[in-house]
Amino acid sequence: MANHKSALKRIRSTEVRRMRNSYYHKTARNAVRKLRSLTDKQEAQDMFPKVASMLDKLAKKNVIHANKASNLKSKLQRHINAI
Repeated sequence: MANHKSALKRIRSTEVRRMRNSYYHKTARNAVRKLRSLTDKQEAQDMFPKVASMLDKLAKKNVIHANKASNLKSKLQRHINAI
């Protein structure tokens, strides 16, 4: 167990951050899945900027790697183009 006040606070804040990051990550994954399952091109094009923004924000906060965000956005755009 931590002995210092600052270490106890660090444990609390780390846990809060971990929960928040996992929520945002899961939400983005579900959005990507939903976009991949769409068959209507117009609907997919409307949804793409929102999903891309989610991925960029996750990459900016180091929840996911920047290259992973780029790869996901690229694959989603190719999916939309193929519809």
